[in-house]
Amino acid sequence: VSSSWNVGIINGLSGWTVSVDDVPADTIARRFRYDVALVSTLKDLEEDIMEGLRERGLDDSTCTSGFTVVVKESCDGMGDVSEKHGGGPAVPEKAVRFSFTVMSITVQAEGEEEAVTIFQEQKPNSELSCRPLCLMFVDESDHEMLTAILGPVVAERKAMKESRLILSIGGLLRSFRFYFRGTGYDEKMVRELEGLEASGSTYICTLCDSTRAEASQNMVLHSITRSHEENLERYEIWRTNPFSESADELRDRVKGVSAKPFMETQPTLDALHCDIGNATEFYKIFQDEIGEMYQKNNPPREERRRWRSILDKQLRKKLKLKPVMRMNGNYARRLMTYEAVKVVCELVPSEERRKALTELMELYLQMKPVWRSTCPARDCPDQLCRYSFNSQRFAELLSTTFKYRYEGKITNYLHKTLAHVP
Repeated sequence: VSSSWNVGIINGLSGWTVSVDDVPADTIARRFRYDVALVSTLKDLEEDIMEGLRERGLDDSTCTSGFTVVVKESCDGMGDVSEKHGGGPAVPEKAVRFSFTVMSITVQAEGEEEAVTIFQEQKPNSELSCRPLCLMFVDESDHEMLTAILGPVVAERKAMKESRLILSIGGLLRSFRFYFRGTGYDEKMVRELEGLEASGSTYICTLCDSTRAEASQNMVLHSITRSHEENLERYEIWRTNPFSESADELRDRVKGVSAKPFMETQPTLDALHCDIGNATEFYKIFQDEIGEMYQKNNPPREERRRWRSILDKQLRKKLKLKPVMRMNGNYARRLMTYEAVKVVCELVPSEERRKALTELMELYLQMKPVWRSTCPARDCPDQLCRYSFNSQRFAELLSTTFKYRYEGKITNYLHKTLAHVP
């Protein structure tokens, strides 16, 4: 990094300005140069690094190389950021933020076998440890625009993967290498960055090749098979169609990879959206159970609406839960509780169904801490041990008692919760 590392904020389009004509170019994006942002972050952590070396009893004058920094990258759309009273330049009213968090720093001292962790972020999901790298006025669904702006970021990151950063920490020059882990993406963003079809696709998973029908047949046994390299290979096959197959055969061969992956992500499960997706599903099960859906085939829409208003009324009366247009995290957390299922069971006529519903919720509440926790082995070891067992029982209930809902279909997050968390 050049000695003048305080480059400050640069135009996020750095060099692309000519291609963006409908929006004043200087308003569309702002970003830090990636290496500069990392230097500035390490300078912020200077005291923690020195403290860590002292605590581990390492002589800081001998530890000048062998530092490894693990960086978590995140990117998400920020919805509606339109100006409420007009007057500014015409920009898209959605924004996207790309940010990173330093997760840990380790050092391998000369002649030592093991690397020693000298810094670990205690609150890796807090906004306080999250450092914005690039802010852009773009709709996250506008693939072309997103790739144009994040292109330079990807290039800088690629350059840094191969090289070492030499930086003065505690008065001595030390050499750092960086590992980037793209885990802070929701499913929509992962699909976009990795070239997969959108989330309504028959290929329901960003982690494995399963189709929706397969996932509903076999709910628990899937291993994580997708990777960035493989997605790139599949895209090449999609592009060239080397075996001259029909569109359907070709799509089956590449398992829904139909765009060029342009940023590497790490396979993860996004806990918040997992909460929301599963709560939406439970909300629908509650409705169906109130209307004894398992006995009926294809009830009219009016009838379903009635079940829904009965459910909303009950939740509002007993739990003070106001109905929401779209499921959100807070509603999801309050719906997925023993209290909620008790309240719903008051409306379910058959004793047997009430038992099944309660067991479903109990299993779910046993499973949930595992994918909510940053470190399940430390925070909830018992639930972690029981997870596979619980998820199998959960799947068994869905495919028997609640068969009317899961015959040949299952939602993306229910599949991930059952098949990929273990």
